[in-house]
Amino acid sequence: MTAIVPSYLQDRWWTPEPAGDPTVVRDASTGEVIAHVSTEGLDLGAALAHARTVGQASLGALTFHQRALLLKQFAIALTERKDELYALSARAGATTADSWVDVDGGIGVLFAYSGKGRRELPNAQVYLDGAVEPLSKDGSFVGRHIHTRLRGVAVQINAFNFPVWGPLEKFAPAFLAGMPSLIKPATPTGYITEAMVRILVDSGLLPPGTLQLVSGSVPTLFTTAGRGSLGTGDLLALGDMVSFTGSASTAASLRSRTPSGVRFTAETDSINASILGPDAVAGTPEFDAYIRQLVAEMTSKAGQKCTAIRRAVVPASEADAVVEAVRRRIEEKVVVGDPRTDGVTMGPLVSLEQRDEVLRQVRALEEDGGRIVVGSATAADPHGAFVSPVLLRFDDAGAEAVHTIEAFGPVSSLLTYETADEAADIVMRGGGSLVTSVVTHDPDFAASFLAGAAAGNGRVLFLDRDTARSSTGHGSPLPSLVHGGPGRAGGGEELGGIRAVLHHMQRTAVQGSPQMLTAVTGAWHTGAATREDGIHPFRKPLTQLRVGDRIASPSREVTLDDIETFAHFTGDTFYAHMDEAAAAANPFFPGRVAHGYLLVSWAAGLFVDPEPGPVLANYGLENLRFLTPVSPGDSIRVELTAKQITPRETDEYGEVRWDAVIRNQDDETVATYDVLTLVAKE
Repeated sequence: MTAIVPSYLQDRWWTPEPAGDPTVVRDASTGEVIAHVSTEGLDLGAALAHARTVGQASLGALTFHQRALLLKQFAIALTERKDELYALSARAGATTADSWVDVDGGIGVLFAYSGKGRRELPNAQVYLDGAVEPLSKDGSFVGRHIHTRLRGVAVQINAFNFPVWGPLEKFAPAFLAGMPSLIKPATPTGYITEAMVRILVDSGLLPPGTLQLVSGSVPTLFTTAGRGSLGTGDLLALGDMVSFTGSASTAASLRSRTPSGVRFTAETDSINASILGPDAVAGTPEFDAYIRQLVAEMTSKAGQKCTAIRRAVVPASEADAVVEAVRRRIEEKVVVGDPRTDGVTMGPLVSLEQRDEVLRQVRALEEDGGRIVVGSATAADPHGAFVSPVLLRFDDAGAEAVHTIEAFGPVSSLLTYETADEAADIVMRGGGSLVTSVVTHDPDFAASFLAGAAAGNGRVLFLDRDTARSSTGHGSPLPSLVHGGPGRAGGGEELGGIRAVLHHMQRTAVQGSPQMLTAVTGAWHTGAATREDGIHPFRKPLTQLRVGDRIASPSREVTLDDIETFAHFTGDTFYAHMDEAAAAANPFFPGRVAHGYLLVSWAAGLFVDPEPGPVLANYGLENLRFLTPVSPGDSIRVELTAKQITPRETDEYGEVRWDAVIRNQDDETVATYDVLTLVAKE
C-alpha cells in the first residue's frame, strides 16, 4: 500500500493506522498515486497543549537574538538538502524555476528574519515600542508600550501552491516572536511540507515543542459557527493565533468559527491587477517589460499564485498590441508539460480537481462577457492536470465576474481604460488586492493612480526602464515588505519585517515610576537611579557595565572665538552664528549662538575616556534634538548614562545605547540624543 504521510506531534513522528478512507494524492503530471493522507486517531488537543507548555518553555528561555541565530541554522540545514525538496516539488507540477521560488524563497525568508532579528530587535525578550510617554509634570510617572510574546500556539493553515515558502513565511516571524507553531499544510502538497519539516527535525536544532506538523484535516479545531467567545470545550485558547492562507470563502468561514479570544489573520486569493501606463506604448521599454511580467505571472507555478496577475488593465489604444505580444511571447517561451522533461517551462496544475475547477471558472468568465483571445480552455490530457495559458478579453470593464471570480491557474483577463482615475476604479472593483503593478515611466500618472488605488492594495509595484533589471517582480513578496492586503485579500500582514513578528506578540501599555519601568523593561528611563562608582563607564567591559551607569562631566564655557573658529573651520557660517543683528531678529535666538554640532562635539570631549579600552567604536548618534540655544559666555556640561545594553551572540562585543543630555549653567536642557557604541564583552 502507498505510504501515509506522517505527522510530527509532541516531538515525535506519528502515523495513523491504515484504516478508514484516506485521501489519495497523485502525481500532477501522470496521475500516479504517490501518497495517502489521514489524521484518523490524531490527538490534536494534546498537540496544542504540548506547544503551549513545552514549546512555550523552550522559546521563552531564548532571547530574540538566540531565536534569530536558530533561524539562520534552519536555513543552512534546508539549503544543504534542498535538492530533495526540488525532486518532490516536480511531482506536484513545479518546474525548477517554480521550485526556486518556493524552496529557495522560503529559505530566504529564514535568512532575512534571522538578520532582521539581530539588527532590529534587542538581545532580550521584551520589545520596546516607541518613546517614553510622560504622564506627570515632574517626570515621576511615565508610560511606555512594550511587546511580549503571546502565550499560546500559532496554528498555521497553508495553501497547496507553496508547500515550503508558505509554512516558512509564517513560521519565521512566529518563532522569532517566541511562539511555537503547529503547521497544517494543504493535502495535495503536504508531503513536500512533511519533507521540509523532516529536514529540520533531522538537524537536531529544533527546541522541543516549537514546531509540529499535522498532515491532513483538523475538523475539530474550530468552534460551532456563531458561538463566538471561548468555551471550556474549545481546542483553541486565549493566546493562540490562527494564520490562514487560501480562498476568501474558506477564510470567512473559519473566521466566523474562531472564538473571539483567538487572533485570526488571513492572506487570501485576490483579483490582482497590472496597469500599463498610457506612455508605455508598443516599442517602449515599459511595454516590453509589461508583456514579460504578464506572461511570467500567468505561467509561474502554472498561475497558482495568490499574487498572480488576474486583470491586465491597459489603455484602449494598446489592447490589440498587448494581445498580440502576449500570444507571441507564449508561443516563443512557454512549453507546457511534465516538469521533469527537458525544455518544459510550465508544469501542470497541482491536481485533476484543480484543473477542472480552473476550467469551470474560465467558463464562468466567458459567460459574463469574456472572450478567449489567447490559448484554449480545454483539458489536454486525461491523466495530467495540464492547462495552456489563457488570456480572456472583456469589452466591458464593469463586468462583475472579472472582478470577483479567480481562475486559480494560468489565466488572466484583459480590460481597457481611458484615464488614471478609471484605471484606479477598475483596480478597486476587485474589493482588495495583495498587489497591483503599474508599468509606466510617467511620474504624474503614477502619482495620480496611486492616490486612487493605494487604499485597495497591500503592495504597489512601479516598474519602468530604470527598475526592469533589478525589480523582484509583481508576484514576489519580500520578507521586508508587507505581504497581505485589505478586503478580499484577507486584511493580514504575513510578512513586513518586524511588523509580522509583532503580530505574534501582545502590545501592553506599562505605567509607573521611571525606576519601575527600568526594572520591568531592562532599559534605563530618565529619573531612575543611576550609579557613579568612580570608574569611568568607558573603562567597563560589557560583562561589568550595568544599565544606569553614569558619568557627569565638568563644565566648559563657550566663547565668541570658539563659535567663529568652528564656523570658519567647518564652513558653516550661517547667520545665526556670525551676524548679531540678523540672529537677534530671528524669533528663536537671543543673538549669535553656538552651532549645535559644536556643542555635540564638545560634549564628546567632555565625556570620552581617551585611552584604549573596552569601547571599540562610536557607530551612531540618534534622536538628536536641540532645545535651548547657547550664547557666548554660557557654559555646558553633559550627563551620559548607559540606557540599553545589547550583547551580540556571535561576537565578542555588543551594543550600548547611552542617554546623553547637554545642560547649560542654569541647568536648562540644551540638547538630548542617544550615543551608540560597540563595547567588548571582556
